[in-house]
Amino acid sequence: MAIRRIENRDLLATVWTWSGNTAPSREDESSPIDIRTRLAAVQAAGWKGVGFVHADLMKIVNSIGISTLKNLLDDHGIETIELEFISNWWTDGELRKASDAVRKDLFAAAAVLGTKTIKVGAELESFRAVPGGVSRERFMESLDALASDAARHGLRVAMEPMPMANVRTIEDGAQMMREIGNPHAGLVVDTWHVARAGTSYQDMVDALPMDHVFVVELDDADKQVVGTLWEDTIHRRRMPSDGALDTAAFIAAMHDAGWRGHWGVEIMSEHLRQMPVAEGVREVFTKTIAAIDAAEDVPAFRISSNA
Repeated sequence: MAIRRIENRDLLATVWTWSGNTAPSREDESSPIDIRTRLAAVQAAGWKGVGFVHADLMKIVNSIGISTLKNLLDDHGIETIELEFISNWWTDGELRKASDAVRKDLFAAAAVLGTKTIKVGAELESFRAVPGGVSRERFMESLDALASDAARHGLRVAMEPMPMANVRTIEDGAQMMREIGNPHAGLVVDTWHVARAGTSYQDMVDALPMDHVFVVELDDADKQVVGTLWEDTIHRRRMPSDGALDTAAFIAAMHDAGWRGHWGVEIMSEHLRQMPVAEGVREVFTKTIAAIDAAEDVPAFRISSNA
């Protein structure tokens, strides 16, 4: 008999899962594949949500218009749309000017697409930030201001702790959310980032304030990091249960902690980029559902108050 029953199996293909041969920090992060081809692929595979990165979104909008994109998403059964990535929102000068331009574009698109959550980045050298260049106090004040701005547009922002960023662990991110106390600021909880930061899934459950968990993302990886953390995360992620991170246990932990939302799936890998998009999204979908099936039999996690 199963330990738990995971009823919500709606899956969202994050940007890099369904965009073909593209990757973070490339000069052009947009997908080389036509949007209609990609939507047909995710619909056929069974996905209920998709994500767009700013460059890809604007390329599509400039080509066919935001209203046509919305109609295409509706026609292909896409119910949830996530947008990303606002970075450098705590900075000044040219970096802040560029960040504000991205914010404006994403907020405007969200109003048409029905998006509720926008992903935002912590301080990361790959986003051209200066490592150690922002104090914890300023970072938190800026996140609070960003979340309040999002709220005025009917949105919320989800910040992603990463082991190579200034917010390294999910424990640190959770503490920040408690200190900020803004209901429109929350977390992205990602299998890779949690595991690579050295946080056990039990410790993750103990740390999380679930009212501040806005996005949950699934993936996998080899036991050992290959290259730098950044290289490992953008080139060598594996599909759920193909690696050593025990995706099924991560799913079980999040479910036991109270997560009942959709599951994002973020696969960034050279292997997936070289696959035909229809084949790739079908295989990722199938393996993710298998991981959810396996999660129903994972021993229960201890749940304490995270208030």
